[in-house]
Amino acid sequence: MKHVQKLSNSTNTLLLISSVYSSLTKAEKKVADAVQGNPEEAVLATVTDLAERAGVGETSVIRFCRALGFRGYHEFKLSVAQDLVNLPTYIAGEIEETDDISTIVNKITMNNERILKSTLDLLHTEQLEQAVEMILAANKIYIYGVGSSGITALDAQYRFMRLGLNVEVHRDAHIIAMSAALAKEGDVVFGISTSGSTKDLVDPVKQAKENGAKMICLTSHAKSPITHYADHVLLIPSKESPFQGGSLSTKIAQVHMLDILTTLISNRSQINTFDSINKTAKAVADKLY
Repeated sequence: MKHVQKLSNSTNTLLLISSVYSSLTKAEKKVADAVQGNPEEAVLATVTDLAERAGVGETSVIRFCRALGFRGYHEFKLSVAQDLVNLPTYIAGEIEETDDISTIVNKITMNNERILKSTLDLLHTEQLEQAVEMILAANKIYIYGVGSSGITALDAQYRFMRLGLNVEVHRDAHIIAMSAALAKEGDVVFGISTSGSTKDLVDPVKQAKENGAKMICLTSHAKSPITHYADHVLLIPSKESPFQGGSLSTKIAQVHMLDILTTLISNRSQINTFDSINKTAKAVADKLY
């Protein structure tokens, strides 16, 4: 199993735990549960204390820390302690039947603010910069997503097209498979998958990589199968608030990341992108009354 690269000095370790949780061993998940259940106590605990609270051996605690990209338990504790210092305060809890409109609006708004802040905390600027360079150098960009992530894929295709990039998007599993089989060296595949484990996406991405294409993935799980084939991983928060249904919070994080990515692309290649934006704007100008 690959170690997760420590994302940056500002990375929120508690968020990172959520993003890799599904790939942890049973013993490592027990350690993760103990830390997330009471991070304040984890910061004060010795490795023996945390092992006892989690009901595992000390080696499992060390393996857990290394799975997150830390060299040892002490470095892990320092990072969690920093998270707690910077922890923002939000209105928490599920929406209740007795909540008035103002309370509901505030809860949803605060949660969405938390999602945006968490996306920033997980941002790896080096991965993002390299993804921008890869996209700008691509002969063609293939964007794949199924289910809810397919909606995000459509948004990505619209944004990239307006910047003048050679891009196509697919959401159907069969067409994705055929498209990926035709991807080649010089092309870039942009795979969008919240779980990172969707077979209809992971298998075609693997094929595209074998053909020589480069690959960028937008996912919520840092050690999911799709990341094994990614040259660059754009990570977003994986844990949704209990009072927000569906995948809306994930969608907000995905769109926010796309906004960051396309803004950087536009800024890096201003002359070309400005010309393309101008042409596409003029193309639909007469569609308005």
